[in-house]
Amino acid sequence: MKKIAVFGSGSWGTAIATLLVRAGHNVSLIGIFADEIDLMKRKKENVQYLPGVFLPDEITPTTDLKELDAEAVFLSVPSHAVRECAQLMKPYLRPGCIIINTGKGLEEKTGLRLSQVLEEELPNHPIAVLSGPSHAEEVGRDVVTAVVVAAKDIKVAEAVQDLVMTSKFRVYTNQDIIGVEMGGALKNIIALCTGILDGMNPKDNTKAALMTRGLAEMTRLGVAMGGKPETFYGLAGIGDLIVTCTSLHSRNLRAGRALGTGKPLDEVLREVGMVVEGVKATTVAYKLSKELDISMPITEQAYKVLYEGLSPSEALENLMMRGKKHETEDSGILGF
Repeated sequence: MKKIAVFGSGSWGTAIATLLVRAGHNVSLIGIFADEIDLMKRKKENVQYLPGVFLPDEITPTTDLKELDAEAVFLSVPSHAVRECAQLMKPYLRPGCIIINTGKGLEEKTGLRLSQVLEEELPNHPIAVLSGPSHAEEVGRDVVTAVVVAAKDIKVAEAVQDLVMTSKFRVYTNQDIIGVEMGGALKNIIALCTGILDGMNPKDNTKAALMTRGLAEMTRLGVAMGGKPETFYGLAGIGDLIVTCTSLHSRNLRAGRALGTGKPLDEVLREVGMVVEGVKATTVAYKLSKELDISMPITEQAYKVLYEGLSPSEALENLMMRGKKHETEDSGILGF
């Protein structure tokens, strides 16, 4: 049994904590809001973010940052909070403690991947990322799941694999941390767009086309940033894309559906009540595509719908009326 800390008491942090208990560890679940933590202690359940998943006795919900003194720390917070949380964590971490980020997004102000943010703030700690098709609602209920853990050093990835792998939670390793992170961030944009299509009442053909061509532009940008094409055809790419574009657990899909019915963005975000990473990722990916001269037509149209008042029907028509293309142009990477 190892002492493990999970920093972030939302839905995914709670699910990760329950998983780590199943893997045989002593787990501290750390949050920063005392009222939420007190409620979790009383109810033995995260009634706000993960109702129906009851906390095992081995989990200690707390606001005490001294509990970060652990053999490994899983960071489970939204992309915009990663830097601030890393700064809060730093004084309490053991030397050489592995930091495993489980969030999927990009830092909006800098365009950095979240592991890059952690490397800036915690330069003396090995960094890994956990990604793949893994909704908190199902991991918390011990549904069979397969994910990938990535780190620059394969030994770090294997150490994390050993920590969390169970008979219901299979973990693969990968050293392509860029590809794994970009897949996890960019699929949220495509899921948001799939939801918009749902709100417009399209048919299956349309959504299948969007998901497939969405994978193409995810791959183009990810490879341009240094990722490997094959990573996008694995769990962190197409795997996560499928689950996020098809499951009602997906906040991005739910938000997109509301946008597709004509609701304004600010109203949609209030209704969802939790962070919709696809909205933030659209801004970052659109900017990166312009800086790197990468064709990302779906992301571009999503940006115009979110921020420039373009209607979803106009965006769809713009995509369909683009110039003729060969499916596999762009040097072997799928083209739009």
